[in-house]
Amino acid sequence: MATQYDMSLRHGVDFNFRLDGQVAVVSGGLGGIAMATNEALIAKGARVAIFYPRFEEERVAAAIETLGADHAAAFPCDVGNEDDVAAAMDAAAERFGALHLLVNAAGTITLTPAENITLEEWRRQIDVNLTGPFLCSKHFARHVFARGHRGKIINIASQAATVAIDQHCAYTSAKAGLIGMTKVLAKEWSRRGITVNTVSPTVVLTPMGAAAWEGEKGERMKELIPAGRFAYTDEIAAAILFLASNGADMITGADLMIDGGYTIC
Repeated sequence: MATQYDMSLRHGVDFNFRLDGQVAVVSGGLGGIAMATNEALIAKGARVAIFYPRFEEERVAAAIETLGADHAAAFPCDVGNEDDVAAAMDAAAERFGALHLLVNAAGTITLTPAENITLEEWRRQIDVNLTGPFLCSKHFARHVFARGHRGKIINIASQAATVAIDQHCAYTSAKAGLIGMTKVLAKEWSRRGITVNTVSPTVVLTPMGAAAWEGEKGERMKELIPAGRFAYTDEIAAAILFLASNGADMITGADLMIDGGYTIC
């Protein structure tokens, strides 16, 4: 007997990728990728809780004015400090109510030959790029589980997690660990309603990325990218927006490469 299947069945994907009524927590929320993401999320109806490092205090007021005080609020947070993360997540929930989305965009990079990396530099890379996303994910998940609704976590990894790049030993170690952590969280939490994914950009034209890859070194890198250029922040935000939407409900534990073809070479 042939199996009967209703071809009209649909999940109910909103192809406008609306996020009305949802609240997103964005760590590193004043950085280039994060600000582009904040703007994209707000444009689709979400409200945004920005976690920012205290050394960027002077930029907060301008960022909130740009985004709109009705749509965004900022909370100081050292993502490598669990007490800070727990307090910021609680404050975001108190300000906005239920939390639905988490974008771990806090990041730092220093380019140093492996034999010259200091222990302080190593620990800083691991703290911000790996421990921070874990702590934010842990405390975000606790809020989601307590309320019994669904959630999504998007972690910003890197092409450097997949291929070896000179002077990236500490950064690559952290970002490769982030991809591994994401897969485990996806396996543990997807049945409980939280999908977890990563996006892995090439060099992105943020202040940090532009400074790290300026001059001849950057031009040589572009020659290795089939697309012939670096990425723009809105391109990364677009991928994050898709993973935050219900169009990505069946995607979890995945790594979306946004590298212009660099890693296929």
